[in-house]
Amino acid sequence: MKKNPQTELIHAPRKAPQYISTVQPPLFRASTIIFENTDALFNRHWTDDYDYSYGTHGTPTTFTLADSIAQIEGGEYCLLAPSGLSAINLVNSCFLAHGDEVWVADNIYGPNMEHLRNLETRYGISVKVYNAKDVDSFQPTDKAKLIWLEAAGSVTLEFPNLVGLVNKAKQANVLTALDNTWGAGLAFNAFDFSDQHLSVDLTVHALTKYPSGGGDILMGSVVTRDKTLHHKLFRMHAIQGISISGDDAAQVQRSLASMQVRYQHQSQSTLKLLDWLKQQKEFVQVLHPADESSAGHDYWKEICTTGQSAGLVSVIFKPEYTLADIRKFCDALELFKLGFSWGGPVSLVMLYNLKDMRVLEHTHLQPGLLVRFCIGLEHPNDLIQDIENALKQLNTPQLE
Repeated sequence: MKKNPQTELIHAPRKAPQYISTVQPPLFRASTIIFENTDALFNRHWTDDYDYSYGTHGTPTTFTLADSIAQIEGGEYCLLAPSGLSAINLVNSCFLAHGDEVWVADNIYGPNMEHLRNLETRYGISVKVYNAKDVDSFQPTDKAKLIWLEAAGSVTLEFPNLVGLVNKAKQANVLTALDNTWGAGLAFNAFDFSDQHLSVDLTVHALTKYPSGGGDILMGSVVTRDKTLHHKLFRMHAIQGISISGDDAAQVQRSLASMQVRYQHQSQSTLKLLDWLKQQKEFVQVLHPADESSAGHDYWKEICTTGQSAGLVSVIFKPEYTLADIRKFCDALELFKLGFSWGGPVSLVMLYNLKDMRVLEHTHLQPGLLVRFCIGLEHPNDLIQDIENALKQLNTPQLE
């Protein structure tokens, strides 16, 4: 069949061999996927491990990344989403319905709480709040379907009693979902984290953070070992049209080789800053699970046996300092940049007023405004000097 040159541009007469051995896997970009014949079209099912039917279901590029994330987290099955919050929303929409009860820690990731409150208002889901430090505050009824766990908690970094909470949830037949962004699958194995070989049912991970590592990709994941749960999630994933870019997947895959090295470096740098921050008179409290005075330190030590932790540390300024003072401090920082997220090469800082973020009373937290430092890949001595210089800019009250 003789073809017009325009047609030949679309249906090229020559095609280079499709596979070679390279350091990085090939990148597939696809919405439409071509079936070889009608047998290939009809003799397939969406529950196949690799269902190549449409770009939203997956390509070799996205499945390769999903398999890698499942391996890092200690799971078997992984679904990818356009952001960590999208992955959270996938779990909530998959497992919660009208009349159901969901339990969340008071120190949960703020946008997850906001999303659940929206579901409560619009769809009649009951949101119950528990104290991450107190297993007894988790009191599920027969309507309870899901509990969200965070280790460590958002901003104030309390490490929960995962063993106690998961055991109690299993006894009540409540699904356990862990936001594992902080641990990243490296600090501990969420699917086998105690001598009892306890496992959460699923993890959510903001791949935006450590897996990406560059501060330039948005992505999330949901990982489980349970095939039935995975199929339920995958069905909702398909119904909602959740998908990610092949280019983004390839960039995250490329970063995974250095992920553990970066995590270890940022963990060590953070511990060095922790020791220095505790000596500064401007702070009434320094929050980090590795510190013996921090809430849940013993649980962190029991589960994170390698001694690793994410590159986050928070400080509470003495109450003599005003919001204007803290803003002046943050503006005076040079290496620490004002911005949300963490896990990238650049260190970040963010200020919070805990009174606007918590609904329960937390007597372990001192009064004062909180600043969270997210440690990047800069030399820790330079970061310490940056904080020291910024503190000098404050019109400090008389502090003992």
